[in-house]
Amino acid sequence: MQKFAKALVVAVLGWQVRRLYKKNNFKVVAVAGSLGKTSTKMAIAKVLKQKYRVQFQDGNYNDIVTVPLIFFGQPLPSLFNPLGWLRVFWNNERQINNKYPYDIVVVEVGTDGPGQIEKYARYLKADIAILTGIAPEHMEFFADLDAVAEEENEITSFSQKIIANKDIIDEKYMAKLEKQPKTYAIKQPADIRLTNVQFDGFESSFSVQKNGSLFLKATHELIAEPLLYAAAGAVAVADELNLTANEILAGLKDIRPIPGRMQRLDGLNGSVILDDSYNASPPAVKAALDTLYRLPAEKKIAILGNMNELGKYSEAAHKEIGNYCDPKKVELVITIGPDAEKFLGPAAEAKGCKVAEFDNPYSAGEYLKPLLGKGTLVLAKGSQNGVFAEETVKLLLADPNDAKKLVRQSEYWLKRKVASFKINI
Repeated sequence: MQKFAKALVVAVLGWQVRRLYKKNNFKVVAVAGSLGKTSTKMAIAKVLKQKYRVQFQDGNYNDIVTVPLIFFGQPLPSLFNPLGWLRVFWNNERQINNKYPYDIVVVEVGTDGPGQIEKYARYLKADIAILTGIAPEHMEFFADLDAVAEEENEITSFSQKIIANKDIIDEKYMAKLEKQPKTYAIKQPADIRLTNVQFDGFESSFSVQKNGSLFLKATHELIAEPLLYAAAGAVAVADELNLTANEILAGLKDIRPIPGRMQRLDGLNGSVILDDSYNASPPAVKAALDTLYRLPAEKKIAILGNMNELGKYSEAAHKEIGNYCDPKKVELVITIGPDAEKFLGPAAEAKGCKVAEFDNPYSAGEYLKPLLGKGTLVLAKGSQNGVFAEETVKLLLADPNDAKKLVRQSEYWLKRKVASFKINI
């Protein structure tokens, strides 16, 4: 029954999106890749808004059901809420029969298994697709990294132009793209490249080169490499859509970290928290640790939760992160979840790090409360299920009202978290 209901909803939504295309003239930018999609999507939207009317969704609508809703600005009802879906379909029809108020729609295209991205082709035609990177993701469902690349590259089959992150996509995967991509990078020459990247505390500055020549210079509160890649991708898309350097610069100044993605928050007793709790993969955790290591602080603590859905690669991946923990740069490593405890923690201890292990985020937070003080910098990073490191962050906030800035704070999510750990809080 659930499968039938979902198929029916997808069919109707796809039919409505196709009709919206036929009656209007707007462009679509689709963001795909193994990491950094949401930050890149938001950066693109912020920059493009300097010139165009842009439709986007600031959360995580990124599957076959939710992506069509972005075109119409509609909320997601429960699958078994017929009145809710009838209201959505009715509102969509009203929009189809009126002039569309947007020039560009920016969508995020997600997958957690083979064969999913090709399904978007039923209704999605992208003028520009941006591929943020190829890295291990959902490895319970992919045989290897080649399979991940094959799935992510499928977006090229229904996109006119491709923009690709040259630093995080191996050359062999670049070569398999159906179309010659425009590239962006930080670490090597590319069509759009961030150069002279400098970090000064919680601020960064950089230059942007276009085809090897200086295009613009910017100073920003982007303190982590993944956010700089998001900015570089936004510049590449904006340049493709003919924004001027001044328009792009104004848009870059409007980019801010979003909940759960390297967001700086005030912690207890004058401490500072880097909330990167939305999700975790090996490259993303390493990037987060690099940021923690680089920032100035008297004491540094890393909360590292399980990296989920890695399948047969989980043991090696968690040990790799444990080995990446540097006792000279982090005073304490906190683990949350079984694989983090079993593999990451012991590897970090073997490197000389002090480690404390927990099976839920609430206990980790209570443990950390008395350890925080002025000059303490805390990184929170982990996957979703079985970790929910944002709940650790919540217990460490100086202002409890800042909980609204965290990810997964709806009533649905809060109940799900408590139930998943079978504890009373």
